[in-house]
Amino acid sequence: MAGCARVPGGDDAYPGGLRNGLAFGQKTWYAVNFAHLLGEVQMPLYRKAGDTSAFPLESHMPEKIENSHLTEMTPLVSPRTVKAKLPLTEGAAGLVMQTRRAICDILHGRDRHRLLVVTGPCSIHDPQAAYEYAERLKPVIDETRDHLVVVMRTYFEKPRTTIGWKGLINDPHLDGSCDIPTGLERAREILLQINHTGVPCASEMLDPVTPQYVADLLSWAAIGARTTQSQTHREMASGLSMPVGFKNTTGGEVSGAINAMISAGHPHSFLGINADGMTSVIKTLGNPDRHIILRGGGGRPNYRQEDIAQVTEMVAKEGIARPIMVDCSHGNSNKDYTRQSAICRDVLRLRQEQEYDVMGILLESNLKPGNQSWKEGSHLEYGVSITDACIGWEESHDLLYEMAEVVQSNPCAVPA
Repeated sequence: MAGCARVPGGDDAYPGGLRNGLAFGQKTWYAVNFAHLLGEVQMPLYRKAGDTSAFPLESHMPEKIENSHLTEMTPLVSPRTVKAKLPLTEGAAGLVMQTRRAICDILHGRDRHRLLVVTGPCSIHDPQAAYEYAERLKPVIDETRDHLVVVMRTYFEKPRTTIGWKGLINDPHLDGSCDIPTGLERAREILLQINHTGVPCASEMLDPVTPQYVADLLSWAAIGARTTQSQTHREMASGLSMPVGFKNTTGGEVSGAINAMISAGHPHSFLGINADGMTSVIKTLGNPDRHIILRGGGGRPNYRQEDIAQVTEMVAKEGIARPIMVDCSHGNSNKDYTRQSAICRDVLRLRQEQEYDVMGILLESNLKPGNQSWKEGSHLEYGVSITDACIGWEESHDLLYEMAEVVQSNPCAVPA
């Protein structure tokens, strides 16, 4: 491996640094290969054409030319190995495919009666609490299935504005150890268990490696407000097998989400990993099942009638007929979790008036209301969020049945 550096000597120094084997004026320089000393890179020596003596560099200190800010690189267990340990069952596969089809029917206007509802914790940090939530949700799913398609929010990755707990996959022990191999297995185990309960799952796709480990257990996915403008995430979404919602940005801009939706509908080629964990060139067909999520931002909500009408028109102008999902939390609630139910009712009213412009509702809900601060070693209250504040189960339960009643009274067509 060859490199370049400047040598001392006035006119013998190449202005701006040397290039391998390139002539500059009457001088020609050749790079001498790097020598590796104790894992570090010894900077190279250079020779003038026709000269057998080496010019010493200005600095004799060894310096790492790459990985200088890394402390460790640990090989990760492959997706194939994790899936062999925690295999997809026939029952879970059937539920995932059935739910994906139901969501696609709503998304493409084949089912203009039912409403998609994604509800659950802001993030999952306690598997037992997640299982209990799923067990409580299952009878509600069964009793409202003619009017709602309910999917549990099972988020394991958290994008942070600056720093903070990054989710169960990144730090499953909540102690800063960042045991990612355990986190990936635990996330898959939780998804398997919840699907076995008969509750379909939804999650935000953050790290482009993660889908290889868990995507077969997800019925719906979101690309978040902080990543919707990322080319990497648009490419990833183009290859996902489930419907994908793109959130508007944290500043409230919707154009970035629309551009993301357009991009993800097209084929892409990009770097990723395969089932054996090998770095690969991934080629996609494009995802036909994508839509917009309005989550507010920039100090204002965007779930009002004029917002939904404007975004629906913007999407239609791109030749993509899609209804809209509304996130009742985040910027739309100004991060006040107690406002989620009121926002949900406003959106339901608009849906009744505009029929199919609204396809779904996104709620942050947990066993108990509010949230709690997390720090290493602290005692955590069971069933309470450690990220965004959520509405509690009782309120969620009543709101789900209220949604079903409102949808039932809607004179739209019966589900296909």
